[in-house]
Amino acid sequence: MLDRFTRYFRACPALWFVAAIAASQPVLTQTLPSVTLDEALARTLDANPALAANGYRVDAAWGRFEQAGIAPNPVLDVAINDVVGTDKFRGLSGAETTLSLIWVLERGVRLRQVDAARADISLREVEAQVLQLDAAAETARRFIACLAFQARLVNAAEAIRLAEQIVESVRARVAAGGATQAELSRAEAGLVRAELLAEDYEHELVSANHRLGEQWGETQPDFSQAVGDVQALPLVEPLETLRSRVDGNPDIAVFMTQRRLAEAELNVARARSRPDWQLRAGVRRFETTDDFALVGEITVPLATRDRYLGRIAETFADMARASGDARATRVRIETALFVLYQELLHDVNVAGILRDRMIPLLESALADTRRAYELGRTSYFELSTVQSELLQARNELLETSIEAHGLVVEIERLTGVPVLSPAGAQ
Repeated sequence: MLDRFTRYFRACPALWFVAAIAASQPVLTQTLPSVTLDEALARTLDANPALAANGYRVDAAWGRFEQAGIAPNPVLDVAINDVVGTDKFRGLSGAETTLSLIWVLERGVRLRQVDAARADISLREVEAQVLQLDAAAETARRFIACLAFQARLVNAAEAIRLAEQIVESVRARVAAGGATQAELSRAEAGLVRAELLAEDYEHELVSANHRLGEQWGETQPDFSQAVGDVQALPLVEPLETLRSRVDGNPDIAVFMTQRRLAEAELNVARARSRPDWQLRAGVRRFETTDDFALVGEITVPLATRDRYLGRIAETFADMARASGDARATRVRIETALFVLYQELLHDVNVAGILRDRMIPLLESALADTRRAYELGRTSYFELSTVQSELLQARNELLETSIEAHGLVVEIERLTGVPVLSPAGAQ
């Protein structure tokens, strides 16, 4: 099962599309190898401590299945009658010795127990699938967090570069007598602020790397950086296509498997409501005549009351509850899918506008304003304002892209199938 999930997530473009483009990431001093989302998912499924612990629950279910198929052992019964009496029954002279074997006639109980144990295995395996999907989704979230702080560092480096350019421009104006020392101080303070923000992102990135490594049981990250471009936007399939795949969500399968387990337990309770019979067969020896005879006996308990009536009612209620939970979960998933899908479309649209329209305009405005400032035709306030607007737009583009990635992961978790088209990302 683990191999199947590993192959699935490796083939799932909606989770690894962020790892397809690495050119825009900063080049770091690497003493450790980088990690892709594909590798992070595989390592999580192979070594996540919670998944490993849950595997023993499946093993325990298989043990119960083996136990359910074991028939009761026969009982050897030895009976001696008419001994140590008086007259002709003195000592063992009149004894009757009976050697018997006793079998329990289960009347279908063991078969029903095997069916219930098999249904329990199915439930544990589906629950394991849920945990595996949860672990994979959490790994994707933490991987995106690493990419996000790496990209924020890129933006912070660009903000430092722009702040340094403004400092140089203002310093030149001050030297020429066209600007005051206060303007230079403000420009230098802006540079310090940009450097502090970069430092903040650096320590946040270290923490994000630790949280990612935790997914495969590492307390110290064994990678230098996550590989991918968090600003590559997904190409999303139509909503109706995604809705048609909701039944593949293992959260719904859990309830349906619970219903099958309840049905199997109902059959066990019904079988046990019919008392077990006992069959006895053996040989009897008569001391007085030195003869042997076969003996046989069948014991049929009288079912004056149904001892499993409450259990049967309980299993009927469990079946109805599981069906109701499955319906409620489907409604919840479809509603969440619709909401997340609308948010994703909105984020993709906003990111496209920021990237293709607003940022190019602000970049052009900043270049023109800087030239005008150097020629003394505009104020430091205008230059600082345009630069702030550009940095804000770039940060909005990045944060919108990060949010879109997070929405993709949540949609993946709801449908359990790839969201992206084979073309990948735009």
